[in-house]
Amino acid sequence: MSHTILLVEDNEDNVTVYRTILEHSGFRVLEARDGREGIRTAREALPDLVLMDISIPHVNGWDATRILKADPVTAGVPVVALTAHAFDADRARALEVGCAGYLVKPIEPRQVVAEVRRLLGVEPE
Repeated sequence: MSHTILLVEDNEDNVTVYRTILEHSGFRVLEARDGREGIRTAREALPDLVLMDISIPHVNGWDATRILKADPVTAGVPVVALTAHAFDADRARALEVGCAGYLVKPIEPRQVVAEVRRLLGVEPE
């Protein structure tokens, strides 16, 4: 059974890269281009994990994660922050809002897959 990953990312190039490597690694990928769409899609589809860009339109990734973690329906879904914000304060904030992981862009796509697998307990094929 393949796991479903929700990719909340507004950069088209990043979407293409992450979607391609995740699908190649056996994951099903859903996409959202902004925080509002990400929250709605997470509530409707209940993905196994969310990759959340922080700098996204309408509702930023911090607030979108906080909303998902406060909702009993989505509270158990792990969220990984995917961000260019590399400061220790940003990492601390990610933990504070409920992120299970924190990946700094630019990131090697295989590292994204490794983090997804680690959090889902999925062995590499």
